[in-house]
Amino acid sequence: MNDPTDAHNPPWYAGGLRFTCTQCGDCCTGAPGFVWVTAEELNAIAAYLGEPIAEVQPLYSRPARGRRTLREKTNGDCIFYDRTKGCTIYPVRPAQCRSWPFWDSNLATPEDWERTCAQCPGSGQGELIPVEEISRRLKLIRL
Repeated sequence: MNDPTDAHNPPWYAGGLRFTCTQCGDCCTGAPGFVWVTAEELNAIAAYLGEPIAEVQPLYSRPARGRRTLREKTNGDCIFYDRTKGCTIYPVRPAQCRSWPFWDSNLATPEDWERTCAQCPGSGQGELIPVEEISRRLKLIRL
């Protein structure tokens, strides 16, 4: 993907994109997947929960594909998602969560963005996010 801040080759979304988190939980529930976490993010989660990292890491994450991912409940929901309260670690959620929906896979083409908008009620709605901020979020994580 080209650099969103490159004035000579601007991306298709150079005018920005609209997004507001509706906290619907659609990105936290459903089919199993991976929410990649770093050691720093796990430490932040442990501190937020007031639990030792030695307990948090094995209880809430697992190894996968040479990295670590958050565990899921048996129904596929994120281990930290409560269907009545929402994300229970929202202030310290991983970069992958903080950067949604601004992932390469969602921004490669206008059609990819339209598909994202059809799946996420906050995509394409609300605040206009400038290309500079989209670029910053894109750099938070490579999936």
